[in-house]
Amino acid sequence: MLLKRIAPQLIALAALILLVTLVYPGFLDISINDGRLVGPVIDVLKRGAPVALLAVGMTLVIATRGIDLSVGTTMAICGAVAAWAIAAGWGLVPALVLALAAGAAAGLWNGLLVAVVGIQPFVATLILMTMGRGIAQLITEGRILTFNHPGFAFFGSGTVLGLPVPAWLWLLTGAGVALLMRRSALGMLIEATGINRRASALAGVNATVLLIAVYVASGLCAALAGIVVTADIRGADANNSGLWLELDAILAVVIGGNSLLGGRFSILAALLGALIIQTIDTGILLAGFPSEYNLVIKAALVLVILVLQSPRIAAEWRIWRESQRASREALAERSRT
Repeated sequence: MLLKRIAPQLIALAALILLVTLVYPGFLDISINDGRLVGPVIDVLKRGAPVALLAVGMTLVIATRGIDLSVGTTMAICGAVAAWAIAAGWGLVPALVLALAAGAAAGLWNGLLVAVVGIQPFVATLILMTMGRGIAQLITEGRILTFNHPGFAFFGSGTVLGLPVPAWLWLLTGAGVALLMRRSALGMLIEATGINRRASALAGVNATVLLIAVYVASGLCAALAGIVVTADIRGADANNSGLWLELDAILAVVIGGNSLLGGRFSILAALLGALIIQTIDTGILLAGFPSEYNLVIKAALVLVILVLQSPRIAAEWRIWRESQRASREALAERSRT
C-alpha cells in the first residue's frame, strides 16, 4: 500500500536521476574522503535538507487545508537568533534553544491568527512573511552576522557515520514525524480537520488546538532549517537565508501528491518531492547550463513531473489500456469463431 502510494514519486525521481546521469555521467559516483562520503548524490542529500525540513512541517499545515508562506522568513529569524546568541557568547545549547523557541513562537503567532482570530492561512502567514525579514535584520543590525563556533558549525558541515549532519537531521525529523502521525491518532485527526473542520469539531476534535499545533510544528521545522543554513555558512544572512524556499517547500508537498485542499497526506512522499527538487537543482548545476536558464529549466521539469503524476492523466491511461485489452480480447474471440 505504501509503495503504491509513493510509486509516482519514486518513478519520477528514478527518471530524473537517469536523465541527469546521461548529461553528467559521474552523478552516481560516491567516494570516501577522510571518512566522509562525497559525491553529487551526497550533495543532494545535504543541500536538500532545508527544503526537506520545511516540507515536513508544510505537509502537516496543508493537510489541515492551510498554507504557511512564512517558513522562509522564519528560517531567517531563527538563524539570526542563533548567530546572535553564539556571537554574544551564550554557548551552543542556549543558542539552539533560543532558535527553536523563535521558530515555535513564529508558528504560534500564525496558529493563533488562523485558528483563533479566523484569518485565512494565506493572509495570516503573509503578514509574518512580510515583516519577518525586518525582524531578522533588526537582530543582525542589518549586516551578515558571522561567528566561529565549531560546535554550532557541526550542524551545517559535520559528518556522522559518513553522512552529512543536515542529511541526518531531515531523515530523522521526517521519520519521527511520520511515525508519530501514523502510530497515533494525530494523523487521522489532522486529516479529519482538513477535510471538514466543523464536522470534526462536532465529533469532539479540538480543531483549534490542533491547528495551532501544526503551525508550531511548521515553525520548529523552519527553525531546524534555519540552524542548518546558518551553521553551514557560519553566519546569519537576514536578506537571503530561506529566500523563496517556502515556494520550494509547497512545491515538494504538491509533487508528493498531497492535495492543497487538505485531507490525506504523506510525509514520505513530500520528502521524495524535496529530493526531486534538489536533484533538479543539482543536475542543472552539473550540466553547466547558464544561470539565466536555471529557473526556466526547473519549472519545465517540474511541470512535466506534475503532468505525469496527474490523477486525470493516470485515469485516462487506465481507460486507454483497458480499451486496448478489450479490443485484443474481442479480436481473439472473432479469430476463434
